[in-house]
Amino acid sequence: MTEVGSIATSRQPKQHLAALDGLRGVAILGVLLFHTGRLVPGGFLGVDLFFALSGYLITDLLLREADRTGTVSLTAFWGRRVRRLLPALSVVLVVVTVVVWVVAPDDVVRTTLADGPWVQLNLVNWHLLAESASYWDRFAADRVFEHLWSIAVEEQFYVVWPLLVLAVARRGRRVHRQVALTAALVCAGSLALMIVVLDPADPTRVYTGTDTRAFSLLLGAAAATRPVRDVLARATGRWAGALMVLLVAGIGTTWLLADGVNSVWLFTGGLFAHSLCSALLIALCARNRHAPVARTLSWQPLRWLGQISYSLYLWHWPVFVLFDPEAGWGRTALACAVSIGVAALSKYFVEDPIRFRATWARGRTGVLASGAVMVLLALLWLLPAPSPATIDLTTLD
Repeated sequence: MTEVGSIATSRQPKQHLAALDGLRGVAILGVLLFHTGRLVPGGFLGVDLFFALSGYLITDLLLREADRTGTVSLTAFWGRRVRRLLPALSVVLVVVTVVVWVVAPDDVVRTTLADGPWVQLNLVNWHLLAESASYWDRFAADRVFEHLWSIAVEEQFYVVWPLLVLAVARRGRRVHRQVALTAALVCAGSLALMIVVLDPADPTRVYTGTDTRAFSLLLGAAAATRPVRDVLARATGRWAGALMVLLVAGIGTTWLLADGVNSVWLFTGGLFAHSLCSALLIALCARNRHAPVARTLSWQPLRWLGQISYSLYLWHWPVFVLFDPEAGWGRTALACAVSIGVAALSKYFVEDPIRFRATWARGRTGVLASGAVMVLLALLWLLPAPSPATIDLTTLD
């Protein structure tokens, strides 16, 4: 029999869930393998798992605050998000842009300086769609910030979703139920839009658009609400551990079989099913911390990989563009090692100090510091870009 523990309520201190760190580790490992072009053709679905995790954790945080205080402090929430995300992202933008400007081919320099402002504004997914940059031609364009489309989707979620939760919390009645219902309705609309807008020849629009991917985040959000957790607990009972094994098997099989361009079924319900399985697995791991799957995900190396996953996601693609991991297994191993090393340095010397120990990063000083960083980043995009190559038509026959 699986021992079933309860997730902490809003009146209890929130406990760190090691298995969710492990899930982050699995997600980033899938993305790394996909971007090397080796072993896991569906590893891009690690982003889907990240989305579900973000939706779950953010909504759990917001609902705890709403239960405790009857409202949600948007300034406090957004302040925490800025301290969590902006420092590492700023370092990546500056270092990668300068390195590219010095050593990279002219076309990479041009796309980097063109994409950078949109990354800073957390709108790069829409910028890339406007540029008709196909996600699936991942080794053709050599855009060092192309992978940050998913960070933009999450940041847009962090702006809109707390506003909706706040609106529900201020009504003061059945907050968890209303949040779950809101998430379900938006999920349905998002899935319908994905199916309607889909271009089977190139699904980039529906894969990277915020509107068509909202369900991945909101299924995780719904799983964090009390009614959904209670229904899941009653429905699974002693079989929770077995269901977790089945969910892992289903997710893993999808990662091995899915092909972004040729698997049209992903965009007519497959991604929704994968997100649903991910959200259920997250909720079950949170509630059943002693189940075999949760204990396996709590394996320390996997947890550590999950703990550096944000910086690793930021750094890995620029490193891959410069190292070309498709050139051979040696290059692959070197690119992965460099990415992990730089990500660890980022976590321990940039992320954690500012997030946990820098008192100046809070309050008015923190706002001024964030504003200064944004101004400096804006100046970065004024670096001179090489002129596009021209063709002398008079020399053509």
